[in-house]
Formats: sequence, C-alpha cells, structure tokens
Amino acid sequence: MNEKIWLSLAHLSGNEMKYIQEAFDTNWVTSAGKNIDEFEKQLESFLSDDAGNETNVFVTALSSGTAALHLGLLLLGVGPGDEVLCQSFTYAASANPIYYVGATPVFVDSEPDTWNMSPEHLRRAIIDRIAKGKKPKAIIPVDQYGMPVKMDEINAIAQEYEIPVLEDAAEALGSTYKKKACGSLGDMGVLSFNGNKIITTSGGGALVSRNKQLVKNALHLSTQARDVAPHYQHSHIGYNYRMSNIIAGIGRGQMEVLEKRIEQRRANNIYYRQYLSNVPGLTFHSELSSDFFSNFWLTAILINPEKSAGITREDIRLHLESCNIEARPVWKPMHQQPVFADCPYYGEGISDRLFEQGLCLPSSSILKENDLQRVVKGILDLYK
Repeated sequence: MNEKIWLSLAHLSGNEMKYIQEAFDTNWVTSAGKNIDEFEKQLESFLSDDAGNETNVFVTALSSGTAALHLGLLLLGVGPGDEVLCQSFTYAASANPIYYVGATPVFVDSEPDTWNMSPEHLRRAIIDRIAKGKKPKAIIPVDQYGMPVKMDEINAIAQEYEIPVLEDAAEALGSTYKKKACGSLGDMGVLSFNGNKIITTSGGGALVSRNKQLVKNALHLSTQARDVAPHYQHSHIGYNYRMSNIIAGIGRGQMEVLEKRIEQRRANNIYYRQYLSNVPGLTFHSELSSDFFSNFWLTAILINPEKSAGITREDIRLHLESCNIEARPVWKPMHQQPVFADCPYYGEGISDRLFEQGLCLPSSSILKENDLQRVVKGILDLYK
C-alpha cells in the first residue's frame, strides 16, 4: 500500500536542535531564557506592519493557544454571568475558555464568502442580547483555515457597541487583511503553534496585541501572577501558562522558514485548484479580493451533491481513506455540539451547510507533487 498521506504534519527547518541544545548547554530549561525572548522578538517583527520599522505589535509566548484565549478573556474583564459572542464555525478551543471564566458563549453564524463570523448576524445578536439585558463582554471571531475575517466590518460593529474583540488567529499566522497581520486586528489576538499548524513548537501559543500593557499583563498572569518582591507574594490569581524555553527553541528554528511554509501551503492550494476546479459540484474556500491573503493552512472544499451527481463530501473522504489518504470534515459548528446545546445561537444555517458539505484536503508543506497527484487522482477516480 502507498505511504499514508496525512492532513497536516509538522515540517522542521533543521535548525531547531541548535536552539534546543543551546537551552541545555546554558541550563535554561525552564519558562524563561533566551529562546523565549528571541522567539517573541521574531514574532513581533513578523507581525508588525512594516518590516524594518519600529515594532508596533507585542507578543507573550504561552503554553497553548487555548491558554492565550483564557488569559485574553480575563484581561478583558470577562467573568461569571457574562456573555461572549463567539463564531460558531470553529474548533472547540475557541469556545471552551468562555466556560473557564464562568461566562456563557453566544454563537454567531458564518457568512458564505469567507466562512467566518457574519457581521450581519453579529449585529443582530448584539441588539437582541442588549434587549434581553445582557450586553456581551467580548467578541471572538476566528480566521478559519487561515482565511481572514472581514475585520473592518466586525471592528466597526464592536466599536459602535463598545465591545472588545479577541481575534482567534490560531490557524492564520502569515495571513493578512488589508496588509495587516491576522492576530493583530482586534484588541487582542491569539496564535497557536500546535503540531499541525503552519509552524510548530510541538505545543504552544501566543497572545498578541498592539497594546503593550495588555501583553505585559498577560505575561504577569501566565507566570502565577507573582508580585515584585524578594519573597513569593501574590495579589492576584495566576496561571502556569508560560512557554518553555526548550520548545521556544523549536519556534526560533521554525520562524526561519515561516515565509517558505506559507509559500508551500499556498502552492498546495494552487495545485488543487488547477486540477479540481472543473469537478462538478466542487468549490474552494477562496480569498474574496486582494484585501484578503490566506496562508491556506488547510485547503478546504465544498461538495454540493445536487451538482455532483449525488457524490457527497463523505463519499470523497471515505474513498480517499481507502487510498490511505487522510481528509477531514470541516469543523462541526459549536451550536450543534452537545456540550453547548443550551447556548444561544444567531444565524441562518450557513455553518450547518458548510459542515454538511465541507472537506479539508491534505495540506502539509512537506507534500511532494506525487502526493498531490494521488489526492487529485483519488477524487477524480471517484467521479469516473
């Protein structure tokens, strides 16, 4: 049988061990050290608006993207009894931290163009929650699969109602909206370096903001909120969320090839479009205009059985599985998840349709042309 083609694997640069060894050689095998400092600087430089100019985006490296979301909500003052507006079409990690702080998620449907939070339904949700006496405390839009949210529209609504935005850019490192980096587009943003992301630290994440004080406060909370004192003194509840100096070494090596990894993921997307765009009933998750630049972390497609002679996304997934190729359904919307069954939802079924018809194709930056050919052939053979 052919070797397994996985959905999204890590792709190392070859320099990671140099920085890991440096941590061991200097005995900095803790949650502080040069690797963390340098990794944060690399991220800040990459995310800032103009390369070479003064940094205007600030970063705290953390143990996971989920930890970053949790701290972000805390820093925005979200607590028990509050409500947070959250994109429904996303992974559970976007919504779980809302429960961590004792708040309730209010789910907002996607719009069909970007598959991300619908500004129309966002406004409708805010007006209705306020009418019910529950003004939301925060908004969590998600740059799904690397595709930027319509952030001008989301931010305009947020500013109109004075609700802060916590941008979940866990999948969107390297994506931009109107030339500005995803993760830097709200009051705060979140990145993930999980093993399947465009670059990885094996596990890990970061909190991002243009507000330097917010990032400084996140660092304080992530290191058990220790006060400045010669002894251990704590005035606030803290968390053990700081990134390790060892895995930050992986991040330093990964940042050296980030631009190349973006190029490779986008090349996968171009290849699939070249050979699959004329397949009946098959459409791609696509950039709307030059304002949108996606890293295409995952190439995602929709299969409309009404136009594909009855072939469904599940038919394709199972056929690829029989060819030893991993493809995966897109995220099941949060308002359909049993754990969130009692939460409010505002929408018209766009995310439900995306789930029914959506499929993510293998998108690793390590894929060779032969691998891409196998995926394309698997899909085309099913249509034959």
